[in-house]
Order: sequence, then C-alpha cells, then structure tokens
Amino acid sequence: MYKIGELSSLSKVTIKAIRYYEEEGLLIPTIIDPNTNYRYYDINKLMELKYIVSLRDLGLPIKDIKKVIDGNDIKEILNNHRNIIEAQIINYTKTLSKIDLLLEDINMSSEIILKVIPDYFTYYRDGVIEDFSKITDFVLETGSLCKKLNPNLTCHNDGYCFISYLDNEYKEKDIKIRYQEAVNSLGIEGDGINFMKLESKRVLSIMHHGSYSNLRESYLKLLKYIEDNHFEIVDSARECYIDGCWNKENENDYLTEIQFSIK
Repeated sequence: MYKIGELSSLSKVTIKAIRYYEEEGLLIPTIIDPNTNYRYYDINKLMELKYIVSLRDLGLPIKDIKKVIDGNDIKEILNNHRNIIEAQIINYTKTLSKIDLLLEDINMSSEIILKVIPDYFTYYRDGVIEDFSKITDFVLETGSLCKKLNPNLTCHNDGYCFISYLDNEYKEKDIKIRYQEAVNSLGIEGDGINFMKLESKRVLSIMHHGSYSNLRESYLKLLKYIEDNHFEIVDSARECYIDGCWNKENENDYLTEIQFSIK
C-alpha cells in the first residue's frame, strides 16, 4: 500500500491533483484509516491514476473521464472529443488569418494607391447572381459568350477586368453585377454582351489579400481614407480579381484590388 505522498512521487502527479480526482469520484483510495484519515492506495490505484492522467492529457473534461470509468464506450467519447478539437482548429485557423490580416494592415503591406486608369474598350455583361459564390461562373460564362461572338477579339495586354455592383445597397442574395474586360477593339454585340469605351479615370485602390469574406475590412479602410482626405466618389466600386480560385488553392493566397473612381 502507498500513502498519498508516495503515490504522488511514483505517479509524478501532485497531491493536490490526486485529492481533486478523489473529490470528483475518479480515484477512490483503497483504504481510508478511520482513526487518522490517512489514504492508502494499492498498485491498481496507481494504474488507475495513470489512466486518468493520460485521458486528461488528451484534454478530456472530467465529466467524460467519469463516463469512461463508468464503462461507457470510449471510442464514441474520443470521437466526439476529436470532432470538438477539429472544429476548434477551424475556428483558430480563421482567427489566425484575421490576425495576419491585421498585422498586414499594421505593417502597411496593404497600401492605398492613387493612380490613373487609361482609356479602354471593354466588353461587358450585366446579370443577377444568386450569391457571391457564383461570381466565377458568371465571369467564365461571360467570357465564353463574348468569344463565341468574337473569336478574333483579343484582350488588352494590361489584362484589366473587374466587377461592379449595380444595386444601391449591399446584398448577399440576388446580386446585380456587371463584368467588364478590357479588349483591343469593339466587337459584335449579342447574347447580353455589349461594348463600351471607358474613359480615363483617377482611382484610389487597395490590394486585399485573402478570403472574400474579409473584403469589408479593406473596403472600410479605403472608404475611411477617402473621407479623411476629402475625395469624392464618382462611380461604383470595382473589384479586380487578380488571383483567385482559378489559380490558387488556398483562400489566403487570393488577391483582389478594390478601386473607387474619385475626383
């Protein structure tokens, strides 16, 4: 038999922790001397304590360890615990991404730039998408329709293309958008494809790194800059998708340029 101090030394578990496990009904002494109230533990209790500690090291809460000791299915308990940990990892990963974005902002890696967009011919198409996840489908479909009508049309070397939001409010469903891409000449219109000449404009822009779900943070930074410096917005915002799901596997590697025409 071992006294509680000896059990503590052999198991490398503090006396305080051993008493806590007793209070929780996890580790009951083999014998309690009625006269001295000393606790004594046999070798089986040492093994039980080792088992309890191993489950605690996995992060299992006391209530689940009680279930295991009471004979409940340990596989089910461990699988449930695994699912909880996986959900926490996802949440922590999202939090880390937000921290990285904030650090980028602090380090001024997302600078606001004033630049001039030159004249362009563009083809464009207006439409309504179900939600933001349908943007890529709309862009690819628009390009295919234009190519079918204008097989010899070439895109401008600058590769300038963007989406404008045509609703007068923020919407997450049934969103009215216009996709435009710069080309070297006007072409044949039809099937929703139209052409126009874009006049040269001054724009303030910001590069947004990462998921589209965080775009609002870059929008707010750009809008605050515009207000603080007394610029006037003269057109809808443009989102230029430089890197996205078509060439990047990880959302954290997406690159989007947000532009506001100003005067």
